[in-house]
Amino acid sequence: MSVSKLAVQFYTLRDFTKTPADIASTLKRVKQIGYDAVQVSAIGKIEPKELAKILTGEGLKCVATHGGLDRFRDETAAVIEEHQLWGCKYTAVGGFWPKDPTASTWSNWAASYNEVSKKFAGSGVSLGYHNHSHELAKFGGKTALDLLFNAFDKSVWMEVDTYWITHGGGDPIAWIKKYAGRLPCVHFKDLAISPVDSKQQMAPVGEGNLNWPGIIAACEAVGTEWFIVEQDNCNGLDPFDCLATSLRNLHALGVK
Repeated sequence: MSVSKLAVQFYTLRDFTKTPADIASTLKRVKQIGYDAVQVSAIGKIEPKELAKILTGEGLKCVATHGGLDRFRDETAAVIEEHQLWGCKYTAVGGFWPKDPTASTWSNWAASYNEVSKKFAGSGVSLGYHNHSHELAKFGGKTALDLLFNAFDKSVWMEVDTYWITHGGGDPIAWIKKYAGRLPCVHFKDLAISPVDSKQQMAPVGEGNLNWPGIIAACEAVGTEWFIVEQDNCNGLDPFDCLATSLRNLHALGVK
């Protein structure tokens, strides 16, 4: 690949992004590791213009963000303005966690999300949905994730998380293919088995058991623009080292 598709999900580095100074130093380290893009999430308070200046200064692109539904709905103009300032086309909610849901809970929520998505029409910024594993619970034979996708307007994009799909018993390659044309960003996160207690745990990309050649090929086949590296839990290892390991392994797999 001549153009890098790799980005860092800032949630991985949330302990190092609490202040503007933290954000600046962390972005510098991300660039030094070798990444050229980031997904902004879980950062402390910073003025949008200051963040834009830091990103530009480090030569980093903001390719996506995560945000809250309330702000998307109630502060739409501000959200759009920020993303246009950053040159960022994609934002998403990190998930929906209903209590004691039924099938209609998921479908109704998707319908309400569609109404919010419509407020972004024509802005160059679009709303998406990021999955965890609880959306693979079934309701009348259909997963919650299917219920959401079937109810979402086509304007809502999907953000597959490879670890959480696998954690929920799904095949990330199958889900990636299912979302062809609606999957601009995918979270690259590996799943390993702990040698201590045999429990599932997150790992740098290439250090676990996921089929990365297959995942990468599927993403390329459906037109995914950004492979966003994330590791929520680094299991006592340095998050920056984990991101560097993921980058080396992805380079070895031919992803630049």
